[in-house]
Amino acid sequence: MPVRLLPLTERPARLLLEGIVDYAGLFPPAGLGMTKAVRNFAHYRAGGTGWMLGRFVCPAARLPEFSAAADPLLPRDAGAIPWRLTVTGSGHVEADLEAIRAFNERHRVCFDECGATADSYEVRVSSVEEIVALHHQLPTTLTTWMEVPLDEQCGQYVETIARTGRRAKMRAGGVTPEAFPTSAGIVTFLRALLTCNVVAKATAGLHHPVRGAYRLTYEPDAPTCRMFGFLNVLLAAAVMADGARDVVAQQVLEESDPAALQVNDTHLTWHGPDDTLTMTRATLQQVRERMIASIGSCSFTEPVDESRTLGWV
Repeated sequence: MPVRLLPLTERPARLLLEGIVDYAGLFPPAGLGMTKAVRNFAHYRAGGTGWMLGRFVCPAARLPEFSAAADPLLPRDAGAIPWRLTVTGSGHVEADLEAIRAFNERHRVCFDECGATADSYEVRVSSVEEIVALHHQLPTTLTTWMEVPLDEQCGQYVETIARTGRRAKMRAGGVTPEAFPTSAGIVTFLRALLTCNVVAKATAGLHHPVRGAYRLTYEPDAPTCRMFGFLNVLLAAAVMADGARDVVAQQVLEESDPAALQVNDTHLTWHGPDDTLTMTRATLQQVRERMIASIGSCSFTEPVDESRTLGWV
């Protein structure tokens, strides 16, 4: 009998990478101007790999600037899918909420709800008390990602976020070596997500699919640093969802051989030092729906092109 190929949308790589990249071109190390970043987003959205694109990441204070740059490019047809934005906090929550309200009202009036919508908010927290206070300050209708430090209180932060019904966020790198957490710190965060049933996003230092030494910035003479791959993070979450111990998840995070991470039409496989683990489509769907919703990256082309080279796209 002929083999029935799964539709593209049901294949493991597609399940794992659908809408995975929140485009943060305004932020370091890319640091693009608003016009360039907006045009990039429009180009990526219309391209053949637009299915990997999530939201546009924009600081609250720059929402009017986004509108000026994006208005000529936004969809205007009834029923069109609007551009979605996730807004990063300025440290002044009331001002951020007013900026989001004004942005959404403007685009509702000007584009009949077809143009763009800011429906997601990202804010840093550093204590349990701050998490609780923010929860009461923010509207329940606004999807909120609370960025927590990956320190000894990480589990307590995530547990508190779970009680509020909000979402978590972790920072996996930056433009200096000191900005990168340990693999143990990331696993602690992932374990807390799984235990507390909290959805999260990850950002910074994750624009390459597989762990390795990469330049910290786009300067030709920039120093290099070992960075985590976004596939490593997603697959570490997957093996944990399948019942693997934390030490195994750390091994997945540290995996730097692309050949050890294999994908076909039915499942993903990691060939580890001690065992081979297989992750089904059901597990991958669980990871995306219940653990890691997106990865923030200042580049879209690097995740796409490097994933394509590895045979994932």
